[in-house]
Amino acid sequence: MITPSVNGTRINFMATCLCDSFYSDVAKAAYQVLEHVGCEIDFPEGQTCCGQPAHNAGDWKNARKVVKHNLDTFAGDAPVIIPSGSCAAMNRHGAMLCMEEDSRLEEAKGLASRSWELCEFLVESLGVETWPGTFRKKVALHRSCHTRGTKSYESAVKLLSAINGLELVEVGELDQCCGFGGTFCVSFPNVSKKMGQLKIQHLIEKIPDVVASLDMACMLHFGGMMDRQKITTPRMHVSQILLAALESTRKGGSV
Repeated sequence: MITPSVNGTRINFMATCLCDSFYSDVAKAAYQVLEHVGCEIDFPEGQTCCGQPAHNAGDWKNARKVVKHNLDTFAGDAPVIIPSGSCAAMNRHGAMLCMEEDSRLEEAKGLASRSWELCEFLVESLGVETWPGTFRKKVALHRSCHTRGTKSYESAVKLLSAINGLELVEVGELDQCCGFGGTFCVSFPNVSKKMGQLKIQHLIEKIPDVVASLDMACMLHFGGMMDRQKITTPRMHVSQILLAALESTRKGGSV
């Protein structure tokens, strides 16, 4: 996996189809967080999916079409910031695999070098180590499989730990998968369900006020299972917590 480099604070924002279809509030929160740290944000309107569903299903022909579309849509030198660990992983790793025997492989490598998950970008690129505001809640932070090999989880921990009043609670078997795995949950639903149940057990074991995630795909999976099990613990993307803390400073109070 290529470690990205950064050329400045003018960035492209890749909202992902997960934001488009399910989590528009996460896109808005991430956008406002990036504005707060001084980024000049471009939002290419032609953007669609990262291509991961087709890639994970083994349909590399169609995945390659999506990757090529992204190479066109996010052409240039600006960093591409993504509020989802799995989509960032597709840009940084899967896209190059799809293009290994294609004439645009070098472009795919370029996209990989410019793509960042949101929290890792804030901490590792921009050097943000503190965060203003208050969020007086206990938070259980899920570690997504797709953030392995990056500093996304550690970056999120650093940012959340800096927020006044926020308490990060321990999550058992932290590296265990939530069971989603893209098309894995469709191909192996029984295994996926068992994995999800175990993940939920660990996430709520310490009775947090909020379950947080860097990856909306994971949140969609275990969140739906929590709803079906009548588990009412709120789920929030990390960007939403960062924004809530910011808003507490504007209101002169706390969350």
